[in-house]
Amino acid sequence: MSTGTGADSAPGHISTPSTAAPVAAPASKGSMFSSLKIRNYRLFATGQVVSNTGTWMQRIAQDWLVLSLTGSASAVGITIALQFLPMLMFGLYGGVLADRLPKRPLLLATQSAMGLTGIALAVLTLAGHVQVWHVYVAAFAIGLVTVVDNPARQTFVPEMVGKDQVANAVSLNSANFQSARLVGPAIAGVLITAVGSGWAFLLNGLSFAAPLAGLLLMRTHELHPVEPRPRAKGQLREGLRYVAGRPELIWPIALVGFIGTFGFNFPIWLSAYVSDVFHGDAGTYGLFNTLIAAGSLAGALLAARRGQSRLRVLVAAAVLFSALLLVTAFAPGFWLFAALLVPIGIFGLTVNVTANSSVQMATDPEMRGRVMALFMMVFTGGTPLGAPLLGWITDTYGARIGMAAGGLISLTASLAIAVVLARVGNLRLRVNRRGVTFVPAAAPRELVPAA
Repeated sequence: MSTGTGADSAPGHISTPSTAAPVAAPASKGSMFSSLKIRNYRLFATGQVVSNTGTWMQRIAQDWLVLSLTGSASAVGITIALQFLPMLMFGLYGGVLADRLPKRPLLLATQSAMGLTGIALAVLTLAGHVQVWHVYVAAFAIGLVTVVDNPARQTFVPEMVGKDQVANAVSLNSANFQSARLVGPAIAGVLITAVGSGWAFLLNGLSFAAPLAGLLLMRTHELHPVEPRPRAKGQLREGLRYVAGRPELIWPIALVGFIGTFGFNFPIWLSAYVSDVFHGDAGTYGLFNTLIAAGSLAGALLAARRGQSRLRVLVAAAVLFSALLLVTAFAPGFWLFAALLVPIGIFGLTVNVTANSSVQMATDPEMRGRVMALFMMVFTGGTPLGAPLLGWITDTYGARIGMAAGGLISLTASLAIAVVLARVGNLRLRVNRRGVTFVPAAAPRELVPAA
């Protein structure tokens, strides 16, 4: 991450063998948890793990409530689509706002709004008046707030930790999120079974008190604020032109777009496997989500230990993630299916973290809000397109075909982008006893593993 023109961190093109160099400069390698030594980031991370736990509780309760009210995987897909539709429609404008406004006050507003939404849904559910359209409205409202909250949170990380710890902090953010994902679904499964979904919604709403407290307790003089961009015409187009001229930004964003749209539809697939294939209950659904979270947490910690982001790691993880979706779709037994969810979590999270930190580190600070908004818009904003389609496939042809379809599309896209990156970097395929690799056309050094 540069603090000036971006010459050091955001080259305008990808050259030949130089693609072997890390996309991002290595973080300082004090330890796997080095960024937690910074007080402001420690407060932020503590608050986030509490609210993330509540968020995962609400996600599980929301999906199960919709499935209980309608009996349809397509309805679950519609709920997911509505939650991410605002990101597709307005995501870039959220990035413009994140570049224009101070991050900390902006986050105080967005986190408060998300907490109030959870409490409103809890009141409706506990009072016995909830209908599926209420869940749709709540999902869409959360999506609207997320349009601004996501790029603000992403770009606030460098302001807390400084440029040397960005990669480590991004990885720990993901580890934080996945740690909550381990706990949240388990708590949600118990609550739904014992007392119903409403209490999960209520606890989620109250959990936002933790990040609000963390933001208020920060020492503002220890932050590394980026000067907000003044309001001006053409800032949205400026951001798009910036990304379009940088292959080291556009290809990771394109790859996570395909993976996010077609590969990350687990609420649809897992709920269908639980109800139609394995005939389980809310506890089974919580178990499946917990197993994916365990793998994701391992992937995040490995990324934090690695401390740098390479395009070859990103492409290899995307190929393996997609192939595992295909294999898992046809797993014959319950425990084999469950066990395969762990490596799916590892490689799926590796794709997300590697792409995220690569893009952040290759972007100039004054452009980061718009670039990260585009990243999140592509990664999560494609869900309104992918979720209803894959929900329909799942309802029509069954859970196995639905999951296999997502894996096949993701694998095709991953291999195609691997070939594009190889051609841009003047690489050729080499097969030997060590495996399949891409190497420079004129040199023997290994660059980008294909698998």
